[in-house]
Amino acid sequence: MRRLLTVVIERSLLLIAGTLAALAWANAAPASYAAFAHRVHFAVNDIAMVFFFALATKEIVEATHPGGALASWREAAVPLFAAAGGMLVPALMYTGAVAALAAPELHRGWAIPCATDIAFSYMTARLIFPPRHPAIPFLLLLAVADDALGLIILAIFYPAGEVRLVTFALLLAPAVAIAWALRRRRVESFWPYVLAGGGLSWTAFYVGGLHPALALVPIVPFLPSVGRYHDLFDDQAAGPADTLDLFARWWRVPVQIVLFLFGLANAGVPLSSVGPVTWMVAGSLIVGKPLGVLLLTAIAVAAGLKRPGGLTYADAAIAGITAGIGFTVALFFATAAFPPGAILDEAKMGALLSFIAAPLAIAAGRLVRSTGTARRRSPT
Repeated sequence: MRRLLTVVIERSLLLIAGTLAALAWANAAPASYAAFAHRVHFAVNDIAMVFFFALATKEIVEATHPGGALASWREAAVPLFAAAGGMLVPALMYTGAVAALAAPELHRGWAIPCATDIAFSYMTARLIFPPRHPAIPFLLLLAVADDALGLIILAIFYPAGEVRLVTFALLLAPAVAIAWALRRRRVESFWPYVLAGGGLSWTAFYVGGLHPALALVPIVPFLPSVGRYHDLFDDQAAGPADTLDLFARWWRVPVQIVLFLFGLANAGVPLSSVGPVTWMVAGSLIVGKPLGVLLLTAIAVAAGLKRPGGLTYADAAIAGITAGIGFTVALFFATAAFPPGAILDEAKMGALLSFIAAPLAIAAGRLVRSTGTARRRSPT
């Protein structure tokens, strides 16, 4: 049982199980599933997912330490450019399809294929790349930047309510100050950072009209760390544990349970909802993402920036394919873009079908490894 539990946790099978259960439930009993999803949506998406984004932030923080894959600004800038390309090209592909169909009523969905789902993209990357591979923090920074830009797009083009940036800043400033003061006093327990700084930060995001799931993103960098790189969810790292390590180890299993609930609460979509918008969204994500990521990575490097150490263009392309998994963020954008009806259902199916990017990325990763092995074994 312990071995089985280890496999389930390491392979994120709970996340997959939640997604499959949601699909089955939504198609077998749509009314009861809709009622369940509505009841748990806030608790799962806005509160529980805070800790997944916190662990993702931990990965980025450690990658920026001396010797990490994102240690220099020239290296960190490349995934930021890649994130911009991974949003621009899919948006252009979608709007081009709208123009070709002469269907201006579909134009509001242009931002849907801009999305990258951090949870599923990261879990897929872990299946492709070995621990400490620079493609993992590259993808994480790309995905976080993608979501940050997505929130800006959402606030500007799809306002669901009033965005209070001044209120957000006024509440976030003391939250960051609390985290800074705790670090300055060398507080080693992560709980004061989470409860005091994180609690006020969550309030800032929520009241300010931004997604509160990102509440711990500005707090985690203040957790004391000795500057080592550990794989996300790894509780077997050698050496003395610092506060950042202890935080990641404590939340390792609870976050997997959160991801199960996340999939269960968000993945339920009727399988019959397939139409032109479905293929526009899915195609723009699966094809446009890697093209945009690879193109802007090449442009950034040509401009004098530096790829993270050890990252090849093939790795960047595979990371771009992985980033094509839109899922939750794409579903959220679809809901904001279209009212309930056939078009919205088609858009949601497109977001769900972006899962095709996962096996494509895995196959591409194996192809690159096998090609590299063959070259190394070939006689000179």
